[in-house]
Parts: sequence; structure tokens; C-alpha cells
Amino acid sequence: MAEVDRVIAQRLDSGVPLVGTVSQYIISAGGKRVRPALLLLMAGALGYTDAQRHNLAAVVEFIHTATLLHDDVVDESTLRRGRPTANESFGNPASVLVGDFLYSRAFQMMVDSGEMRVMEVLAEATNVIAEGEVLQLMNMHDASLDEAGYLRVIRSKTAKLFEASTRLAAILAKSSPEVEAACAEYGQALGTAFQVIDDVLDYDGDAKELGKNLGDDLREGKNTLPLIIAMQRGTPEQRQTIQSAIENGEMGALTEIVEIVRTTGALAATRAAASAEAKRAIAALQILPTGPYREAMHALAAQLLARRN
Repeated sequence: MAEVDRVIAQRLDSGVPLVGTVSQYIISAGGKRVRPALLLLMAGALGYTDAQRHNLAAVVEFIHTATLLHDDVVDESTLRRGRPTANESFGNPASVLVGDFLYSRAFQMMVDSGEMRVMEVLAEATNVIAEGEVLQLMNMHDASLDEAGYLRVIRSKTAKLFEASTRLAAILAKSSPEVEAACAEYGQALGTAFQVIDDVLDYDGDAKELGKNLGDDLREGKNTLPLIIAMQRGTPEQRQTIQSAIENGEMGALTEIVEIVRTTGALAATRAAASAEAKRAIAALQILPTGPYREAMHALAAQLLARRN
């Protein structure tokens, strides 16, 4: 990871000072670097040790960071990882344009791999992520969104880059199609669980630990799994309270909605859905050689369920 950080710092270099300032601001914000770490762990499990893994780990972090910059503008977010978002600090135009710079720099870097399959996977992933963003935008303030629709969004918007990260390691290691598919499944399942837990924390987290404002999803009109389940299980009055808040982005009923989500068992049910995805991720690892890398990925999936930020 230290080598990945070195590559990131080197490739952030730009002749335009604001590009470097905004890029450095968000990349140094204390992110978990889960996606590049997954690529390195999977590469280690498959015995791939060439330097290209560092380059592609930096690529997936750049793509992820670009999506964060654009996300925060679209969502009008003011807080991320416990400090002001880039759009709050530098304005929307700078955030959007620096996001574009990070995307284009990532595509410059992926060409270095010389592997058409690498470019194919990352191009597809970037396209699917963009589709997921548009899907989420279309679903804003839609209280009728069901679990299938919700999963379609998060598998596009969040899980796709996890899936690409683990698939890339298999491609670099020239793994069999069967192993590549298992690696990709691990990433997709882990990414899905990661986002489901993230949505739990919007109603069951601590703002200081979480590094964002509690209830942000509701303010933005996002109908997530805790709310979907709470509406299914709640009384007609409870359902109406949640529906009205989603449709109008009302924060006045947040305390009441948190209570509804808890008393209907929606949080426990959502955590159970995340647990099922984590178990799917762990099952996908069985095809890999035993060793510290596989054990670390197993532990990552298991620990995800205890995530608080």
C-alpha cells in the first residue's frame, strides 16, 4: 500500500495547481483504500508480484475518488470522512473538473498495463458505475423502490468497482476463467455488503465515527434497504411517515423514522442481508490457495459486519 501511495502521489502531478490541490485534498482525506487493498490481496493470493499491481491499484483508487467528487456535487453533500467535502471547500465546478481529470488520468495509467482485458474491464466498470449514478438519480424521492431496484443500483454504483478490482488481479495473474469468475464474485459480494452496511449506518451510526451527517440519505431522498423493509413491516401510519419523508426530503421526522426503522426490525433485517452477501464472498474464496492473503480476505468479509464507519 505504501508503494500504491507513491504511485498515486506521482500520478497526481499536474501543471495546473488547482488540479493537484483538489485531488490531494480528497485522496489524503483518510479513506480506507479498500479497493486497491483488495486488488493487492487477491494478487498476493494468486502469486502475482509484478509492479503492475501497484499501478492498477492506484487506477481503481483514482476512479473511486472521481466518483466521490461527482457524487458529492450531485448529492450536495457538505461532509465526508469528518471534514468538508471538496465541493464545499473548492466549489462545484472545481470538483467536477478535477473528477474528470482523475478519470482521464486513470485511463492513461491503465494503458500502461498493455493488457486489452484490463482496459475492457475498467472501461466497462466505469460505464456501469455511471449508469448506477443515473439510476440512483432517477430513484430519488421514489418511495415505491423495491429491494430488487435498490440492489441493482448498489451493484452498479458501488459493488462494480470492488468486482473489477478483484477481477483485475486474476487477469494480471493469468488465472483460469473459473478462478477469475470466483475472484470477481468475491469482489461483487463484498462490495454489496459494504454498501448495505453503509446504508444501515445512516440510521444506526454515530456522526463522529461515521464522518458524515446522519440522515443524509433521507435528506437526499434516497430510499435505501432499511427504509424499504421498514415500510414493508410497519403500520400504514408508519409507512406514510417514511413515504412522505422520502418524497419530500423532510428531515423533521428523522428521529421518528429512526425509531420506526429500529422497532420494525428493519435494521436487523438489513444487517442480515449484508451478512448473506459477506457469506457469499467468503464462499467464493474457497477456490483460492490457502495462506495469509486468503485468510485476510476472509477476515475482511467477516469484520465488515461489525463496521461502524
